[in-house]
Amino acid sequence: MSGHSHWATIRRKKGAADAKRGQLFTRLAREIVIAAREGGGDPESNMRLAYAVEKARANNMPKDNIERAIKRGTGESKDGSELVEITYEGYGPHGIAMLISCVTDNKNRTISEIRHLLSRSGGTMSEAGSVAWQFKRVAYFAFPIGSHSEDKIFELAVEAGADDVTFDDGTCEIYGPVESFKEIWDALKAASVAPEEAELRFVANNETELSTDQAIQVLRLIESLEELDDVQSVYSTLSISDEVLAQLEEA
Repeated sequence: MSGHSHWATIRRKKGAADAKRGQLFTRLAREIVIAAREGGGDPESNMRLAYAVEKARANNMPKDNIERAIKRGTGESKDGSELVEITYEGYGPHGIAMLISCVTDNKNRTISEIRHLLSRSGGTMSEAGSVAWQFKRVAYFAFPIGSHSEDKIFELAVEAGADDVTFDDGTCEIYGPVESFKEIWDALKAASVAPEEAELRFVANNETELSTDQAIQVLRLIESLEELDDVQSVYSTLSISDEVLAQLEEA
């Protein structure tokens, strides 16, 4: 899975992801709304909300915007139309399975935009359940190691319930069962580690390796999907090799 993390890093450096600040704020606000609606408006007792707020602050989202999104999620404010969280399933080119996580106020618009991009790239939409079985949901954390001890990070993560801890190119990635999210979060916080990413995400049970050109074609599709306003995340069964990463960095 480390290839996926490296690809995300490359995109951030090049400014390809969330290039428009307005689009970024919209995405962050929607995550806060959904998190507050699901678990309440107190970040102390709602881990998903706590991370959503922390991520919003890290991206310089104004405090008023954050508070407004929380109130919208808890129902204190009726600003805006009703948001729905939904995951669409499909296949990209070369048989790569995809889960496309969305938050939208217009499902017809969202599915139309996704179907158009998939079709244009040679992919297709799929029925619910036809792709999801190829993924599992996990607790995921990623951060630069910095001055932290790899041994100590490994030990605290495993003690908190992590299944896998990897160190690569100065970055640590931690995977664990969904139910271990809070324990791992608390353990990292106690060790003064601030994750750049901390979320529940889908990972492929088995990944598919393609040629470099084919893999880049799939990644371009994923980029296009993630640029849609309603799309929060895209997960795929694509294996991203070092050769693909090297070509992307040169592009």
